[in-house]
Amino acid sequence: MPKTRCSWANPANPRYIAYHDKEWGVPCHDELRLFEMLNLEGAQAGLSWETVLNKRESYREAFDGWDARRIAAYGPEKVAELLANPGIVRNRLKVAAAIGNAQAWLRLVEEGSSLDALLWSYVDGKPIDGRVGAPGDRPAKTALSDRISKDLAKRGFKFVGSTIVYAYMQGIGMVNDHDLGCFRHAECKRLA
Repeated sequence: MPKTRCSWANPANPRYIAYHDKEWGVPCHDELRLFEMLNLEGAQAGLSWETVLNKRESYREAFDGWDARRIAAYGPEKVAELLANPGIVRNRLKVAAAIGNAQAWLRLVEEGSSLDALLWSYVDGKPIDGRVGAPGDRPAKTALSDRISKDLAKRGFKFVGSTIVYAYMQGIGMVNDHDLGCFRHAECKRLA
């Protein structure tokens, strides 16, 4: 019997199905993945998530496995290389944002914190159950994503508007916005 999934999961794209079934909505505390997803969500601005997801492996290779220390030190030659790479979204502002985000992440770590500690403090370490009954019930942003967006921007992170942050919160499992009828809703709720 076929599984019922969220309506947004494109059944024709195996990467999309794998992302939906194994990652989206699963509480994440892995600092490397949190950094990667923050940058990928920012790269998605103005595009479809599917476009960025299809380029994910190319992003990992181009951005040195999302090693923030290396990314923070990128200079003009590396930027030129990235802007010539057809495997990523070749947008100068988004490439600059990834470098700036690495620098902001380093400052956060130097302060004795992490993305994990910062982000999950907003929900007391427990994911929010979005209780999405129908596709139209899923918000694009919330008062909480507004607050997190402002905090990240104040700390120097880029491409962290409220809508991007809410999508990020969904992706890293801070909020379980799987459709109530989706087989992953109950599974992700148990992971909380």
